[in-house]
Amino acid sequence: MSELLQLIANGLVTGSIIAIAAIGLSLVYGILKIVNFAHGEYLTFGAYMAFFVNVTLGAPMVVAVLFAMASTALMGILLEFVLWRPMRGRGAGLMSLFIVAIGLALVLRHIIFLVWGPSPRQYDVDVFQVYDLGPIRLSLSQIVAIAIAFGAIVLVGLMLARTRLGKAMRALADNRELAAVTGIDIDRVVAYTWLLGAALAGLGGVLLGLVQSSFNPNMGFTLLLPIFAAVVLGGVGSAYGALVGGIALGLVMEVSTWAALAGGVASVYKSVVAFAVLILTLLFRPQGVFGKARYV
Repeated sequence: MSELLQLIANGLVTGSIIAIAAIGLSLVYGILKIVNFAHGEYLTFGAYMAFFVNVTLGAPMVVAVLFAMASTALMGILLEFVLWRPMRGRGAGLMSLFIVAIGLALVLRHIIFLVWGPSPRQYDVDVFQVYDLGPIRLSLSQIVAIAIAFGAIVLVGLMLARTRLGKAMRALADNRELAAVTGIDIDRVVAYTWLLGAALAGLGGVLLGLVQSSFNPNMGFTLLLPIFAAVVLGGVGSAYGALVGGIALGLVMEVSTWAALAGGVASVYKSVVAFAVLILTLLFRPQGVFGKARYV
């Protein structure tokens, strides 16, 4: 039982990071119908921005996290103005936008390679400090990741449900034409969507780098497919679904290694479990767990 509790705790850590990253991806698709294949590189960019502040400049980790979120949000909004908005203005189709997103991912990844190199990096934190919480053993980085991730999840949920901007985002995702008729400034909402999605991706990248103890330019790409799986599991375009889907997927990935389940799955195959969940979801409930009724 202690092993299961430990795996559940690990699953909450992994799932909360996936959920944070999945929110931005789901919102962008829900509002713009863009499958942003470069979203994983947004995570990596945020991780390296925090590394620059924390290690190169020697600033505290809190400052590094805030800088990573701000710089990734700035990158997201700049790309909206110089890339995505001009392409939409020219009537680019979904396939064209998808191909551009793949190209953008490759460009961003190789820029990171050129600037920081392929060597693994790590933050200036004590990765060996651990705490025993009953039968559960968690590192300081894992505890911080869970606390920050769940705090961010609650704030995003409240923003979407209670604020005027959140309601505008949900209205625009539900029916773009009707939202425009009611007086919603579509361009403004789109800009804020990119800011929010990119900032959350930057936060997710920093937390992932903390939990993994080290990271390299391929970090975001390795998490991209589990993020897509979480989005599909919760319901494509649903921010609430992405939250639940990310946490559920993290739990499934970790618990699948439990020895009591016919020996469990080897840890290197946890991503395969995510893909299996994705395939089963597409086969039996392609609209996701929440379906159109919870479409954001």
